[in-house]
Formats: sequence, structure tokens, C-alpha cells
Amino acid sequence: MNSALRYAYNTNGLTSHRLSDALPFLADTGYAGVALTLDVVHLDPFAPDALAQAEKTRARCDELGLGVVVETGARYLLDPRAKHEPTLVTADAEGRARRLAYLRLACDLAEVLGAEAVSFWTGVPRPGVDRDAAWGWVVDGVRALVDSSGGRGFALAVEPEPGMLVEDCDGWARLAADAPGITLALDTGHCVVAGGYEPQEAVAAFAPHLGTVAVEGMRRGVHDHLPLDEGDVDLPAVLRALREVGYDRLVTLELSRDGHRAHEMVPRAIATLREAEQA
Repeated sequence: MNSALRYAYNTNGLTSHRLSDALPFLADTGYAGVALTLDVVHLDPFAPDALAQAEKTRARCDELGLGVVVETGARYLLDPRAKHEPTLVTADAEGRARRLAYLRLACDLAEVLGAEAVSFWTGVPRPGVDRDAAWGWVVDGVRALVDSSGGRGFALAVEPEPGMLVEDCDGWARLAADAPGITLALDTGHCVVAGGYEPQEAVAAFAPHLGTVAVEGMRRGVHDHLPLDEGDVDLPAVLRALREVGYDRLVTLELSRDGHRAHEMVPRAIATLREAEQA
């Protein structure tokens, strides 16, 4: 049993902090890593010097002893007027191609950053989109990403998101069968929204496939990321399950709506995790 879980905090919950300030803040508070959401605030992937920024960030993370997971769920990075669009299930082929190109860029940056995983999701089919057609688009896009970036030094991890085409672990398993070479980005909070598996059950059932894992508080049936000590997730059971399966990658925390109080949430979260480990 692995008793030393490694925790990371997502920069989408640190949007009022410069990245240069956020990294030492996390290290000083006891985190072992950072989940870096590529975005206009922190390491804009479309900036002319993005690769140089990534090299500088990796050097700083090495100094601080922080591991890295790359997250690709920025809200308005590709379209300033449509949240999360375009996606791999956008009806417009050019839009899907833009998403794929962005994911490939994220993988290039992840390699420079020395990341252990790149996490991405499939997207929400818009009204009128045939779901069978959307499934074909996702499979084609993920296969193309695996062809270009699979086998590098990081896991390609698809995250089931409530309401998206792949919204639960069984949907991920279907995608993995059609597009081999991916791992699972398991957000344990999403399990109490999507149903099917309790969070700790999902950890045990999909242990060989875990590319990255996220924890947070969440209420049953409501997709709202909450502090770890709120909601219906049995955090001690989740951490116990991760230790029992020998999970040794980063366990990330996403509180994207709490950036205004990150000075409180960052230490509160690590304290809650340490307390849950002892429960």
C-alpha cells in the first residue's frame, strides 16, 4: 500500500495570483505539484513565447520540487464569446480541427514542462448534433491525438464531465476501446453527479487506467466544485482507495470559482486532505 499521496492545486483556482507567486505559495503550503490550466492568465499557450515560458516554469517547478499536470479546460481560450467552444464534438469541422490543434500544442508544452499527464475532455454536443456522428468525431480526434502525442513522457488522460458526450467512467471505457492509448482523468467528485460508481469504487475499478485523479467536494447530482470539507464525497474513503491501489501520480484539486479566496482555500484544502488521511 502506498501511504504517501502527492497533492496538486489547479491554477484555475489561483487566477488572481501571478504564476510566479502561485508556485512558491503551493510549495510552501505543502503541495507536491501544480495542475496548470493553460489559459490567458497563466502560461497562455498562444503567446509568442509560450515555449520559453514553459521552460522557465519547468525550471521553477524543479527548484520547488513541484510535479506538473497540464489541464486544457480553459473557458474562453479558443472563443472569447462561447464557453469551452469549439470542442471535439463541434459540428463545424474547422472548429474540431482548432480544438485538436490546441490539444497538440498543449502536449508540446507538457513535454517541455515535464508534465506527468495532459487532461482533456470531449465537449458537449450542441442541440441538433447527432450523437452517433459526434461519437465518430470524438473517436477520430482522440485517435489523431494519440497518433501525434501518444507514447511521450506523459499520460493522455480523458476526463469524463457531466453533460458531455463522455460523461462517466463507462463512457470513458467505451472511448478507450475505440481509441486505444488513452488513460482516465478521474474526477472523483464527478462520480456523485454522474452516478454509476461511488468515487472510491471508481478508483478501484479503473486503477490500472488512471492517468490523473482529481478530488473536491461535490453534492450528489449537482456539478458544482466545492471545498473538500463540503458536499457528499467520502474523502477519507477516496484517499484510502488511492493508497490501496498504489496510486503514485498527482492528486489534483480544482476550485475554479474560489480564486478570490485562494489565500484561504489553498491552506484549508491541504489541511483537510491531511486530516482525511488520518480518518
